[in-house]
Amino acid sequence: MINPNEQPDNSDELRWRAEQRLAVKQASPAGVAIDEKRLVHELQVHQIELEMQNEALREARLQSEIALERFTELFDFAPLAYFSLCCKGIIQQANFRSESLLAIERSALCGQNFAHWVTNIFQLLFKNFLAKVFANTDSHSCEMTLQIGNDQKWVRVEGIADKTGDSCLLAVSDISERKRNEQELQLAATVFLTLEEAIIVTDKDNRIVCINPAFTRLTGYLSDEAVGQTTALLKSGRHDKVFYEAMWHSLNSTGHWQGEIWTKRKNGEEFLEWLSINTLYSQNGEVIRRIATATDITDKKRTEEIIRRQAHFDQLTGLPNRYLFLDRLQRAINKANRTGRQLALMFLDLDHFKDVNDTLGHDAGDELLKEATQRLKGCLRETDTLARPGGDEFTIILDELDEFSSVDRVAQIMVECMTAPFIVKKERCYISVSIGIALYPSDAETLEELLKNADQAMYAAKNQGRSRYCYFMPAMQEASAMRLRLGNDLRHALTDRQLSLFYQPIVDFESGRIQKAEALIRWQHPTRGWIHPLDFIAVSEDNGMITEIDEWVFHQAVDQVAIWRANYRADFQISINTSSAQFQNNGIKLNEWFVYLQDRGLSGDCIAVEITEGLLLNATAIVSEKLLAFRDAGIQVSLDDYGTGNSSLYSLKKYDIDYLKIDRSFVANLTADSNELVLCEAMILLAHKLDMKIIAEGIETQEQFDLLRQAGCDYGQGNLVSKAVSAEEFEKLLS
Repeated sequence: MINPNEQPDNSDELRWRAEQRLAVKQASPAGVAIDEKRLVHELQVHQIELEMQNEALREARLQSEIALERFTELFDFAPLAYFSLCCKGIIQQANFRSESLLAIERSALCGQNFAHWVTNIFQLLFKNFLAKVFANTDSHSCEMTLQIGNDQKWVRVEGIADKTGDSCLLAVSDISERKRNEQELQLAATVFLTLEEAIIVTDKDNRIVCINPAFTRLTGYLSDEAVGQTTALLKSGRHDKVFYEAMWHSLNSTGHWQGEIWTKRKNGEEFLEWLSINTLYSQNGEVIRRIATATDITDKKRTEEIIRRQAHFDQLTGLPNRYLFLDRLQRAINKANRTGRQLALMFLDLDHFKDVNDTLGHDAGDELLKEATQRLKGCLRETDTLARPGGDEFTIILDELDEFSSVDRVAQIMVECMTAPFIVKKERCYISVSIGIALYPSDAETLEELLKNADQAMYAAKNQGRSRYCYFMPAMQEASAMRLRLGNDLRHALTDRQLSLFYQPIVDFESGRIQKAEALIRWQHPTRGWIHPLDFIAVSEDNGMITEIDEWVFHQAVDQVAIWRANYRADFQISINTSSAQFQNNGIKLNEWFVYLQDRGLSGDCIAVEITEGLLLNATAIVSEKLLAFRDAGIQVSLDDYGTGNSSLYSLKKYDIDYLKIDRSFVANLTADSNELVLCEAMILLAHKLDMKIIAEGIETQEQFDLLRQAGCDYGQGNLVSKAVSAEEFEKLLS
């Protein structure tokens, strides 16, 4: 029996405690036998032991329940997503964080395979990872992506199997943000290394901390040569103290500076770069780093300068072009408004320049323009502006004028300097200049008005005989306005059927019959009545209507000759006049003309095209092509106003001219003893020797008719036979 006063060993602790409790609880009953007492005592001790064990069990169960509840709370509310998986990867248990990670209620997670969320490219990795976890009790981890709806998340998965090996615990953390940061850092590093722009990082003392490969390519300095040096290493010496003070003021006040700066390479070569500097600060506002990016813009600036010159200067002469001229003119007007002084605007046009271009070629024309530019420059002050808006036209701004007599002097000098011959391609060329002058503000109040008035004055100078200058006068404004109104009305003339063709008979001298007709265009204006072609053909050439008019004339003439050939004479012919301007470009669509004739079953000789001597004299490649095309198509060509120009006999034969028309100036004074008769006889003889027919125009008297017939002239036309009449009236003459 244990002495109640002795402390028991650990093995007897329970009994000792029971003995102590029994001693306190009750004393031994009196009158009980010793054996009986011992038995009762033992039973009581065992009963107390059982009670104490039950108490311990209840306490252990309570603590276990508390621990379980605490573990469950830790599991459920852990900041990481926890999953309990069986060896097949089926989710047995999941916490609340797993619910937010996979965007699904955790009650729906249990029973699903975790691999369902693993993206395809990581399926094999996850399978191998799970196998390793269940293979031993060590902890394993991996990183992979999960497909959460339309999004993917990067996660880190750590797993460990339980002691039974039947399940494992996975701790899953979202590392998407970390991955993004890593990718951004990797991208930044890649950009730093591969960027075409040079990058220089300096410390607060302006010493280079690091550079990228582009910096080495730009400057020639390797990393170990540049790092530790100050940026003074790159100074070119082109910028003064003020430049750098402004740079540092901007850096110290705003943390930023950018601009163009000349820099020196390792080999001493200087280049222009675009430099942008930004500052990185610490939390307390101290400079930590300055990061600069640099780009070589030397070639770019050179290209920009070329583009600037191309945009503002004429490439041939180097003079300001129209854009820069208008800018300078506006500045000169603004200055005149401030100072109260006047300015003069001159419009110059080179007379006969086109003749040089057409006969000697465009290269010769360009050479002449450059020489003319030098002559004009020699007539002007340094402050004056000489510009070439285009073609053979020049403009001059004379500002800050004290007296207008100086304008006269300049204009007269320029007219005289252009009269001297130009030597171009070893050829002596003669041109002149027509100058129009408008004054500001006496002649105009706006830039546009000043330009218009100077232009009108220039055309007035040309109309007065060229090689002269002319000041703007208000009457020119009215004439210009009249031309503008006429041009606008002309646009409606075709569609409103205001234009018509009249026909003047051409008589065969031998038979006396009307064998041909010349088609002459007429315009019956709704308010102004009949308008002569001389008044509107030039306008149509200016506004582009001439193309439509020439096409209309051709179609009308073809349709009419088809009728007259069918009803009167099978060989009847109508001659039409074409614009020289159209003939010299691609305005006349010959192929369409030929098709139009074929569609109506007509041969080319039903039409004769009249051209001027001047056109033949300046026969460009385009003119030659058209004349030869007419010949091949059977369309005959008549040379109008023959004898007034300088066309060569070679040209007459080369282009197979069919008819020569004796100009009315020779016929007007024709008498039996006149020089005009001698000239007419010579022209008739010349034409016949060249196998050409000759037509005399402007026959007004019977004497003229008889003399021409006796001289052997083939055909004649004029008011003696009939003036130009409508198609209906002409048919009466044919009957």
